[in-house]
Amino acid sequence: MKLLFIGDVVGRPAREYLKSFLPRLRCDLGVDFVVANGENVAGGSSFTEETTKVLFNAEVDVVTSGDHVFKKKESKFVVESMDVIRPLNYGDDAPGKGYIIKTVAGQKIAVINLLGRVFMPPMDCPFKAVDSLLKKIKDQVKIIFVDFHAEATSEKVAMGYFLSGRVSAVCGTHTHIPTADERIIDGATAYITDVGMTGSFDSVLGREKAAVIERFFTNMPVRFNLAHDDVRIQGVVIDVDSQTGKALSIKRVEYCQA
Repeated sequence: MKLLFIGDVVGRPAREYLKSFLPRLRCDLGVDFVVANGENVAGGSSFTEETTKVLFNAEVDVVTSGDHVFKKKESKFVVESMDVIRPLNYGDDAPGKGYIIKTVAGQKIAVINLLGRVFMPPMDCPFKAVDSLLKKIKDQVKIIFVDFHAEATSEKVAMGYFLSGRVSAVCGTHTHIPTADERIIDGATAYITDVGMTGSFDSVLGREKAAVIERFFTNMPVRFNLAHDDVRIQGVVIDVDSQTGKALSIKRVEYCQA
């Protein structure tokens, strides 16, 4: 089973690029399943029904999220009616679900979303939340993919080791900058601290450069508009043994507009 995981999709420029390019990329790579972090898909923050549909029409199978998931009113409907998951450790009272199990070519694939707690909003413990869930689903599914949306690299690396041998992959999101530490932990679990983003690279994390620099320089409130130039897709391609659920390889990928 070959999976493609796409980093944080930042607003309209990224949506439009995925819409035009992802179906061909999916075919060229021969991937069976695509996951994308979409928590920045609607104007750079959260979800709307319309913007989320663009991702599914671009042949994304499951959409994950993070700390911005509920910043738009429509997001509650999105996580309750689409294959969009919110962080598992939001707790049982939050709308939607923290994981999903899909069947592809006769194989079940579980996708779990977690949110870090270091330098992030208050949240239940992601370690305890995923530990409890895995005890419930371990007999149902072998291929398990985790999107850990977190700020601190130490927290992400710790999660990778915590889940080693228990899931197929742990991929970090949130910082929009890809890390060069992709590896297979203990011959079983694919890991990378951050997969990067899908959006404008003539920017500061997908936002217009001048506005962000002004904010740092003056410390005054500034509107951060989306940047539109040099749009790229960043992510990882992971090969998984469908019989054992163990990762066989992980490779960073980046694609840009011609």
